[in-house]
Amino acid sequence: MNAIELLSSRRSIREFTTREVTRAEIETLLEHAVTVPNHRLTQPWKFFVLGPVARRAFGLALGARKARKLEDPAAAAQLRQKVAEEHAALPLMIAVAIAQHENPEIREEDYAAGMMAVQNISLAAVALGLGTHLKTGAVMDDPAARAAIGVNDGDRIIAIVNVGEPATVPPAKPRRSAADATSWMP
Repeated sequence: MNAIELLSSRRSIREFTTREVTRAEIETLLEHAVTVPNHRLTQPWKFFVLGPVARRAFGLALGARKARKLEDPAAAAQLRQKVAEEHAALPLMIAVAIAQHENPEIREEDYAAGMMAVQNISLAAVALGLGTHLKTGAVMDDPAARAAIGVNDGDRIIAIVNVGEPATVPPAKPRRSAADATSWMP
């Protein structure tokens, strides 16, 4: 598969088979993650490969956040457990964090490099016959989620990448054309 085909075939995969992702596959994903451009070569990324216990703990943290919206305590407890079990059952979760530099300019550059590393994980996964689903949001700052991942104070979790063999591959979603987002300046 050439690079253009790889880029065109990447999808967000929500359903995975039960096949475990091998350590060799994980190492391949991470080796390709660190090849991205990185201004000043700060290499700010940190990768956390979450096993079933950590995945469940992260799921409990996320489930607790979702359950806050429910008034019924039994329904809230059921939702927490459901989300925890769903996360524990995922073939693989990789948390990507970056060191938070004190200089705001470097901090932004490092965030961009970290997200490019996430993209490389996604593309390398497709090349290996795997799929990914990127997760971001406020849960990344949740103390219970941070504890489940094992991230240090001062580091920012920028994404969770769920990885596995796709059970189904959805069709491409409609996107605004590049031409609609492009201005040609003289």
